[in-house]
Amino acid sequence: MTRNPWPGFLLTLLAALAVWLIAGLATGWWVEAAAILLALGYLWNQYQLWRLERWLRVGRKLDPPISRGVWGEVFHALHRRQRRQRERRHRLRRVIREYRESAKAMPDATMVLYADDRLLWWNNAARELLGLTWPGDEGQRISNLLRQPEFRAFLDTATKQSAPLTMPSPVDPRITLELRLVPYGRNQRLLIARDISRTQRLETIRRDFVANVSHELKTPLTVIYGVAEEMGEELAPEQPGWAGSIRLLQEQSARMQRLVQDLLTLSRLETGSLAEEEDPVDMQALLEEVCAEARTLSGDQNHRIELEAEPGLFVRGSYGELRSAVANLVSNAVRYTPGGGAIRVRWQADAHTARCEVADSGIGIPREHLPRITERFYRVDKARSNATGGTGLGLAIVKHVMHRHGGWLNVRSEPDQGSTFTLVFPARTLERDGVSSNRHPAFTSR
Repeated sequence: MTRNPWPGFLLTLLAALAVWLIAGLATGWWVEAAAILLALGYLWNQYQLWRLERWLRVGRKLDPPISRGVWGEVFHALHRRQRRQRERRHRLRRVIREYRESAKAMPDATMVLYADDRLLWWNNAARELLGLTWPGDEGQRISNLLRQPEFRAFLDTATKQSAPLTMPSPVDPRITLELRLVPYGRNQRLLIARDISRTQRLETIRRDFVANVSHELKTPLTVIYGVAEEMGEELAPEQPGWAGSIRLLQEQSARMQRLVQDLLTLSRLETGSLAEEEDPVDMQALLEEVCAEARTLSGDQNHRIELEAEPGLFVRGSYGELRSAVANLVSNAVRYTPGGGAIRVRWQADAHTARCEVADSGIGIPREHLPRITERFYRVDKARSNATGGTGLGLAIVKHVMHRHGGWLNVRSEPDQGSTFTLVFPARTLERDGVSSNRHPAFTSR
């Protein structure tokens, strides 16, 4: 433990004072004795100061000079602090070394970038997947090494919430990479690239299988439905006992047709791409049509369906896909809202986005189900979904439509408090009265 040196210093000072008194009484040279004592004290402190400076400048790795009193404690305190700092540096080097070893062993390519996108460090997987070489590429801009245009755009616009970029590996075009950019530290970014070739192949096989099966089922189901209709018209009046079975056959075949149609739609959304020149879609007119259909679907349940739409606000995209997304949300609101309930549809823009909001006063969705409701065939209440005739693909279709139009789906819901589904479109996909938001700076300033 550190010892307090000041009591010893005071004793030394008293001893010097006693020497001065004795010398003064013995010789009568009071001033001379005081001067000699002060000079000795000054020279002692200068000598200790010289030893300290020399130790700090030349020999800090050695043991500190040996001294007494305050200077001795100063030497030892500095030596203890130096030893602690040395141990702390050793621990920090060990942690950094272990971190780098673990990062090198990661199967995903990991790169540390400066604020100006120059390479600071990367692991072994980055060499294999991206072709980086050490030390030749150190300090190089990553955009000079990976020259794909989509990668340059990704670097300029990526944030922590941005969607990952999918691109072929510059080393082997057969390898598909998924890239994420994560800001961290002091204006540094972490670029992570993952090989998703196998996952992508499996996903492609799954989509092709679903599309092929759905296509093959479409024709026989159409035949079955047509035969059921014919039986209902000709056989049921003559054989009343068969009426229930025929009606059930018609309902189930119609449901299977809807399921196949949704599967084909979802497959097309996953594999197709939007045309480069999309048509401007008048969302107000589209919503009026969907709300009219919803009132017909409501029938004698008498839902209060209200529409509030900002006129002259268009979305560039596919009319059929946008109509499918909105119709799915509104029809779900009708199915899951008790009779007499309220359904409100709103379409409006703010400074950055446009939002199509479908709010209902229905049964709501428990919070634990919200992250999964856009998965294919995921049902919160299977019994109720079967009773309402849902296919379990509606929200999956909505999610893919929004992704293809550069937007996203937000959901807020509480059990017995209703649900609010919001389609969010970025400003770059919007037009007002035929004027593109990209070409007209005042688009969002009205």
